[in-house]
Amino acid sequence: MKFAWSLAPAQPLLAARLASSLGISHLLAQCLLNRSLSEAPAVENFLAPRLKNLTDPFLLPDMDRAVARLFRARERGELLVIFGDYDVDGVTATALLLEVFRTLGWRAEFYLPHRMDEGYGLSADGVENCLRKFQTTLLLAVDCGSTAVETIAAVGARGVDVIVLDHHQISDPAPPASALVNPQAALPHGRGSAFTQFCSVGLAFKLAHAIVKQGRAANLSGTAEFDLKRLLDLVALGTIADQVPLVGENRILTATGLHRLNETQRPGIVALKEVAQVGQKVGVYEVGFHLGPRLNAAGRLENAAEALDLLLAENKEKAMPLAMSLDARNRERQKIEKTIVQEALGAIRLKFDPNNHFVIVEGQLLWHIGVVGIVASRVLQEFYRPTIIIGGENGEMRGSGRSIAGFDLAAALRECSHLLVRHGGHAMAAGLSVLPDKIDLFREKLNEVARRVLKPDDLQPSLRLDAAVGLDEMTFEALYELEKLKPHGQGNPVAQFCARNVSHARPLQRIGSDKQHVKMRVTDGAATHEAVWWNGGDKSLPVGKFDLAFAPQINHFNGSRTIQLKLLDWRPAR
Repeated sequence: MKFAWSLAPAQPLLAARLASSLGISHLLAQCLLNRSLSEAPAVENFLAPRLKNLTDPFLLPDMDRAVARLFRARERGELLVIFGDYDVDGVTATALLLEVFRTLGWRAEFYLPHRMDEGYGLSADGVENCLRKFQTTLLLAVDCGSTAVETIAAVGARGVDVIVLDHHQISDPAPPASALVNPQAALPHGRGSAFTQFCSVGLAFKLAHAIVKQGRAANLSGTAEFDLKRLLDLVALGTIADQVPLVGENRILTATGLHRLNETQRPGIVALKEVAQVGQKVGVYEVGFHLGPRLNAAGRLENAAEALDLLLAENKEKAMPLAMSLDARNRERQKIEKTIVQEALGAIRLKFDPNNHFVIVEGQLLWHIGVVGIVASRVLQEFYRPTIIIGGENGEMRGSGRSIAGFDLAAALRECSHLLVRHGGHAMAAGLSVLPDKIDLFREKLNEVARRVLKPDDLQPSLRLDAAVGLDEMTFEALYELEKLKPHGQGNPVAQFCARNVSHARPLQRIGSDKQHVKMRVTDGAATHEAVWWNGGDKSLPVGKFDLAFAPQINHFNGSRTIQLKLLDWRPAR
């Protein structure tokens, strides 16, 4: 898959002004401009994210109604049941809220649905099982519920109020919840936070902030000394794992949360870090590729209660067996995923038509529904098409989808709703249930929608590059300064550059157990650096003079440090 290079326009005058006013390099200033940061105050807030810059939680829609209902429950001694979700976002949000409510005097329990038996979110079966287990008149649906119109109406008729705390797209009509705390909801009188891309653990933190703020105003016991900062390790875990944009308030919560995560004494996270062999420094990569997948593993294969129990564990003795069990489940998940990825890619390669297949929909009986979302991501990486992978056993099958820029997957599913049992999600990721005999019709309809929305250029991945640079600009000083852009994620990608007219300073070297990687020394005449192309061994390799797209990084090995260029793409010199 070749990329369409997208080089950000140089803005020398603006970059010089920003560099001068803030005492930063021209290169960092250009990277900030590329991230729509052009004014010094905004840049200062970006480079030094602080909790004091969070907005008032009561600016979120229905937050006042949710808090009022929750305080009534506390006064009456009602049992509050948090109905969560089984991914990292849902589990961390549930753990955070249980800690807050139980500490501040609520009677609070939780219910996490079983992925295989009850499906996603506020399903009729899941809620019925929850209400059979707990005699309650108040449910707090976390990371789900924004499309559960029938379920919420049904339990409402039985005298059960439902508060929804969620970030997914909302159905039309909206569910008849007692409060719908969802940043995508319309805000009255034009008020509200300008930032609407929270995940659910971020919203849980905002609800906790609102609870503490209201409690302090009412002199509620325990709220004066309650330290919201102790929750930030959970917020960082869920926010990074859910892959929401790390800008705005998410950047503040993630940056401060990572500091907390590195210092946390929470027994479950300490045990998880030990089992995952994560070192002292935990960043976005460690959460996304080591801690998050292990927390996700239980919910993907069965029920996420084990992950929640880990986060709530009171000591290391209780936490360590749970962490080890999640590690084992993650290895099992990896085996299942690898098999299904191979089967899916093989089936798709046999019939893929790049000129007509704007969306990929592939499904088979017995594909494990707990990993279809990961498989969809892997398929998308190879074919760069919105992808839905469907699995299950008998009867109703379930699918998970991932999308590309320019295609709102949740909106597209709404156009196909007559062919689906249920669906929900957001622009870049969504889930659905479908009967086997409807899959072909669904594939045809979804491709019809995609052909109307997407242009051929949208189906080639874009490689965003911050600037064209000389290799002599890649110094230790420059790279350490670029680290001020961390934490990286959607909306704030790693800085990437291109160098023109480079050549090999020595012959290429294949490395790795299967010679799947390529190491090279490249020079533009002014400087020479090592470049590594991970998994580039089976690709067309650069020869002669060529342009190089790369992400620079500092490589620490055996006590020494070197500048290394992570090769992203190349093209013949122009």
